[in-house]
Amino acid sequence: MNKNRAQEICTSPKMANVVFNGQPIYIQNVDEQNGTARIYPLGQPEREQTVSLNELEEQ
Repeated sequence: MNKNRAQEICTSPKMANVVFNGQPIYIQNVDEQNGTARIYPLGQPEREQTVSLNELEEQ
């Protein structure tokens, strides 16, 4: 995923359909400098993790 689009999704009040490894996720924040995002599966904020933006896909 493009870092600008990821940041746009992160700051938007509207929920976007983004997946990581086929699982719907919520983007908590984006680190543009490192090309990563802090994410968690929908409904499971305890499973928060940092992943590469390249691993995220908007559907």
